[in-house]
Amino acid sequence: MTVKISNKIVGYRVKKADTDAAAEQAAVPAEKKPVEMNEYIERPEFLVGTTYKIKPPVAEHAMYITINDILLNEDTDHECRQPYEVFINSKSMEHFQWVIALTRVISAVFRKGGDLTFLVEELRSVYDPNGGYFKKGGVFMPSLVAEIGAVIEKHLKAVGLMETEEMSETTKRILAEKRAEFEASTSQATNDEQSGDFPPNSTMCGKCNTKAVVIMDGCATCLSCGDSKCG
Repeated sequence: MTVKISNKIVGYRVKKADTDAAAEQAAVPAEKKPVEMNEYIERPEFLVGTTYKIKPPVAEHAMYITINDILLNEDTDHECRQPYEVFINSKSMEHFQWVIALTRVISAVFRKGGDLTFLVEELRSVYDPNGGYFKKGGVFMPSLVAEIGAVIEKHLKAVGLMETEEMSETTKRILAEKRAEFEASTSQATNDEQSGDFPPNSTMCGKCNTKAVVIMDGCATCLSCGDSKCG
């Protein structure tokens, strides 16, 4: 809009637009955006770590897996723990090179942030060409890398980044009753056969990879996760 000035200009001054509104807005603190995990976050001097011990039968010595977490948005409603780095240590030098490479790659993925569940799936799907092994409790591990993936999965569930599939108390009670009934109906096993947590003649469960499937009343039922072919 054009304004015609008919009188003589005798002076002028510059008016600051919306000065009061800007001052009022500056007085109100803006809500702080939650900090999400990314590769630009610098490593603090102190990290909280958890160490897991595994003793696979394919290795001469035990392996110790340490996962360090960084605390984001401390003392806020968005406070959370995120894995930042991983270290794997063992007396055995047989797997030294690929273990070092694996820890560096996993640590880099941790620092990228985002969804880490794909990492667990990729590691647990690695199969040893010489065959896998059963760990304590009758759980089948297709490879040593897969067991490392299982440890990472356990840690992600512990810090709340993965959901834990909990069975209801009713399901646990039914499984306990079925297990007791099955063990009572079978003959006594030898000491070697009773070393596992499940009956010695149980078979592999396709859902939880545990040797805990038994046949009861013509139905294959897993005594570990409750999976049943009869629904």
